[in-house]
Amino acid sequence: MNILDKIVADKRIEVELKKSIIPTTQLENSVLFDRKTNSLANALRNSTTGIIAEHKRRSPSKAVINQKVSVQDVAIGYQKAEVCGMSILTDGKYFGGSLDDLLLTRASVELPLLRKEFIIDEYQLLEAKAYGADVILLIAAVLTRDQIKSLSEFAKSLSLDVLLEVHNQEELEKSIMPTLDMLGVNNRNLKTFEVSTDISKSLSDQIPDDFVKVSESGISSIEAIKDLKQYGYKGFLIGENFMKTENPGTSAIEFIQNLK
Repeated sequence: MNILDKIVADKRIEVELKKSIIPTTQLENSVLFDRKTNSLANALRNSTTGIIAEHKRRSPSKAVINQKVSVQDVAIGYQKAEVCGMSILTDGKYFGGSLDDLLLTRASVELPLLRKEFIIDEYQLLEAKAYGADVILLIAAVLTRDQIKSLSEFAKSLSLDVLLEVHNQEELEKSIMPTLDMLGVNNRNLKTFEVSTDISKSLSDQIPDDFVKVSESGISSIEAIKDLKQYGYKGFLIGENFMKTENPGTSAIEFIQNLK
């Protein structure tokens, strides 16, 4: 069993448990459920920098990244840096995140917020909406084409943007459908955890122009972004590069100023 299989197996147990505790009606009645969402895809289309900055405390491959900073401070710093959107990891067991992180961020900033999660059930989309997300992530590696279709359709019915993440050509081919807004290529090989932007480059011409192209993981330099822009990428998800510093917001400000 690789790490992804383990995470998904645990996620199934977690979702069933949550369903038994918090009924969907409770999520649908939350204050934020009827909030007008803020499109990340549009923000990326209209941006010259395309940075999606992430809040991430730890990961299975890196252990602790940053446990010290508060999610509100990070969010306010990112908003000052004028990022296009913010990604918030809500998985507890492997990444040290929570839905409360999403809620606190939503209370602090106006940015489009991505719920970064291993989504396998429509219930998690209701949670995302109830806790103030604007965008959800679907990971092709853990979903069938039918699941991608039904989950993305359900997300659109909730006015949520959909970012679909692929790791290779096979995943890309099974995933392309009109209910996606953004196609993300993860530069990290999930089996080896090695990172290379070559995969983003090799898949770029196979992603139709209807979708906003996003490159994820392992992006730590201005050069890498300028290079990827030549391949049509509009969005760049950066997590560890900012989070491993003492002040992620300040790091993002400096990075984006240099990028401009």
